Amino acid sequence: MQWSEHLLEWRADGRPLQLGVTRFGSGPQLLLLPALSSISTRNEMRGLQQRLGAQFSTTAIDWPGFGDLPRPKIDWRPELYGDFLESILNSVTRPDITVAAGHAAGYALAQAADHPGSLGRLCLLAPTWRGPLPTMAGKRLPLFGTLAKAVDLPVAGAAFYRLNVNRPVIGMMARGHVYADPAWLDQVRLADKRHVTEARGARYASFRFVTGELDLFTTRDEYLAAARRVPGKIVLLYGDATPRKSKAEMAALEALDNVRTTVLPRGKLSFYEEFPDDTATALLSALA
Repeated sequence: MQWSEHLLEWRADGRPLQLGVTRFGSGPQLLLLPALSSISTRNEMRGLQQRLGAQFSTTAIDWPGFGDLPRPKIDWRPELYGDFLESILNSVTRPDITVAAGHAAGYALAQAADHPGSLGRLCLLAPTWRGPLPTMAGKRLPLFGTLAKAVDLPVAGAAFYRLNVNRPVIGMMARGHVYADPAWLDQVRLADKRHVTEARGARYASFRFVTGELDLFTTRDEYLAAARRVPGKIVLLYGDATPRKSKAEMAALEALDNVRTTVLPRGKLSFYEEFPDDTATALLSALA
């Protein structure tokens, strides 16, 4: 089996952009949707993709406004991401299984609820539905929208963004919320993550995610209502060391009758990147 890397052309608000796509494996079609965050790209799925490629034809794709390629200045918002996901299903892959991580889970749930069967079997990895600041505050505040637009400013906005994605901040957030083993984010991996944050135009979508401007749902009830409408069993995986507030939201999803849950004994929000062997084993077992 060989890895295949290529670029996808897409337009948002009439602006063209390119997105990275990685394919690997053979068998039934499996779509991998990475998280939406300042340091996320399809490459966070690579270890898991390699293991699943023994049984599936896997496709991992970057979200618009994220990834490691230059991105145009756009007022990124939820409807653009819903449109993008539909376009992927129409032009790139028609999956038998979809694996969505982090904030991608909300868009996958909405798609699966509104268009049953379009994503195949739905698997969610450490799903979230609120951005980091609304999660910390317990609600969305008007200030968050102001902060999101502040990063659009040519000079001050770029400087403000860099204050939030420098080496110490990324390291602190990764150790606190993303990775269970502080040593996992070594100098090489940290350099890769910083490269993602430094791509031209990176600040526009990533800071909108942080402030909750990319939240598809405004309340937990809306989020759970969408999940209830998804036919068949939803597979849910998350790590036992998931941060408390995020873990509470996953537990609420776990309580639904149509959700089958596996809690891995280790791992935080990016457990699938840190522990791909554990994740692949649990995922294949749940799908079986």
